[in-house]
Amino acid sequence: MNKKNRLYKIALLAFGLTMVSNSCSNDFVDREFRQDVIQSDLKTLQEIKSFVRGGYSSMRSSTYYGRDFLAFGEVRSDEMYSNKASGYYTTVQDYSMTSSDAYASGTYNQIYTLVGKMNIVINTDLTGFLTADLPAAKYYQGQAYALRAQGFFDLLRLYGQKYTGGTLGVVLPLKFDPKAKQARATIAQTETQIESDFNTALTMMTANAAIDAPSNKTELSISALKVLMSRYYLYKGDYAKVRSLTADVIGKYSVIPKDLYQESFRYTLRGAASNSIFELEVGTDSSLSTSSYAYVMSYNGYANVVPFTSVYALYDAADIRRTLITRATATAHYLSYTNGQGVTFGKYTNTVGADNVKMIRYEEVLLNAIEAELMPGGDPAKALLYYNQILTNRGLTAVTSVDLDMLKKERVKELVGEGFRQWDLLRWGVTSFKPASVNINKLAFPIPRAETDLAGTLVESNPGYDN
Repeated sequence: MNKKNRLYKIALLAFGLTMVSNSCSNDFVDREFRQDVIQSDLKTLQEIKSFVRGGYSSMRSSTYYGRDFLAFGEVRSDEMYSNKASGYYTTVQDYSMTSSDAYASGTYNQIYTLVGKMNIVINTDLTGFLTADLPAAKYYQGQAYALRAQGFFDLLRLYGQKYTGGTLGVVLPLKFDPKAKQARATIAQTETQIESDFNTALTMMTANAAIDAPSNKTELSISALKVLMSRYYLYKGDYAKVRSLTADVIGKYSVIPKDLYQESFRYTLRGAASNSIFELEVGTDSSLSTSSYAYVMSYNGYANVVPFTSVYALYDAADIRRTLITRATATAHYLSYTNGQGVTFGKYTNTVGADNVKMIRYEEVLLNAIEAELMPGGDPAKALLYYNQILTNRGLTAVTSVDLDMLKKERVKELVGEGFRQWDLLRWGVTSFKPASVNINKLAFPIPRAETDLAGTLVESNPGYDN
């Protein structure tokens, strides 16, 4: 199954030597492949590793996990909102996107760029590789499968019709073929491919576990892969799989202590925090600067995306997490930014944009496990144990019982601003955050017009849009 020409016009595929800067950020030389030429196999382990690092580079882009994808999960929720300063996320929040919307096309292109890079790695024939390099080459091919799975999952959530009542998923290119055209798969087919890629990744990486280096938080480890898979199976409602996957990770990391909570999000502790499982490396040389997530969150930057006061009200006075949010006024419904005074969202305060992108924190693992253990077939005692590990490290007193309502509130308190909320609400069947006047079709982003207008396209648009 191949993808059509349009998606790879912008694909800068990573190649070349890895350079380690003073900030310890891994960068690489990019070369642009001609859009009308099929890329030949990679020839060395170094090339494979460089293409995988190129995938991480795509993920840390401001149009993907470096900013926009996280913001999408917040401004379409009951947790945070855009104050629309400088127009940031206005069309996303107001459900007024068109098929030419820059947010829709920017993220779409960036994710398919990731997929294109990973397809080069996945389809490389390792027959001619040095025997000594084969375990590592297979391990990194496993990483490529995992990153492709995550890309397809993110595309499905944004552009698929899972929550609109439709049946269409997304286009699933499995080879880099710039001349091919392909229609969208169904939701079921998309989910099957995601699961296949994740499972292949786990098999390949586990078979070559000697290469695995979980202490290197800026590469996907086997543990990190299992957490990404647990996210997917939460979305699917397969709690038995969530329990199994999280059980393999629990105990290998620890909840960040209260006194290090804010510091754990900053550049100073990047990669070294006890709760860090996977981060996208940024550093000063690759700083996202004013295009960073920090810049749209912090009062030192644009302060465009801020929490509702209802979020602040969830926190107990002793909760260290409450200190990361400052109210504009005691009665304001929104936490707004006025003349340099108002909201301080303390997870993201380094507006230089050099902080690593926190992809997986151990606290998420526990929260995923708590939810799964509270479901039929789970162990409520384990859920309580995990829940109290978070509470006691946030300055709070342990409790004697926990239920799903408490778990859902705790996900807000612990994960606010990290891009989870919209997807949590949707998988729980909650759509009340969407204005009643907005058609349910608008829960899915538009397929970019550049796709649907291409001569001979097989890609069908989402209903409710102008293409």
